[in-house]
Amino acid sequence: MEIPTPAELREKRLRMGLKQADVARMAGISQSMVARIEAGSVDPRVSTLAKIVDVLRAAEHSAITAADVMHTPVLSVAPDDPVGRAVEIMGTNGISQLPVLEKDVPVGCISESAIMNAMEEGGLHHTHRRLVQDYLEPGFPTVPPTAPIDTVVHLLHHSHAVVVIEKGKVQGVITKHDLISLIT
Repeated sequence: MEIPTPAELREKRLRMGLKQADVARMAGISQSMVARIEAGSVDPRVSTLAKIVDVLRAAEHSAITAADVMHTPVLSVAPDDPVGRAVEIMGTNGISQLPVLEKDVPVGCISESAIMNAMEEGGLHHTHRRLVQDYLEPGFPTVPPTAPIDTVVHLLHHSHAVVVIEKGKVQGVITKHDLISLIT
């Protein structure tokens, strides 16, 4: 195995559209270890380096990217939209969550679960008059269109959706259903 330099590792990771946290998760090591290896401040074990190289090779050989499976247009709501608009979009489209965008930038998400919890706490008549921002949850993870599908699969283990962003603008969204449909 040819030993890559820290700069080569970083350059390859960036070219694959991966974050240090993505590489760390897929390699089974900490993000801080990836950062220190890329910075050249630690001399990693050969086994650790091999794990990182394997992840980067797999990402490089992945034929399918986020752009290939993303769904467009992205159904979304704005923070100042009435919650009823979110409920209507979810019901009409048979989905249970939506990204919340402000000027095409993700600021969070809203889900049926968050709305149901609010209904339980405050009653139906109060919930109907509220805004999306009142139910805002943390946003979905984001990836560039060039991100390998393996990265998206790993992210979807911990999230309901992944938002595809290029040059600061939302380009598409990927859900677990979108990936499962690849099987057919």
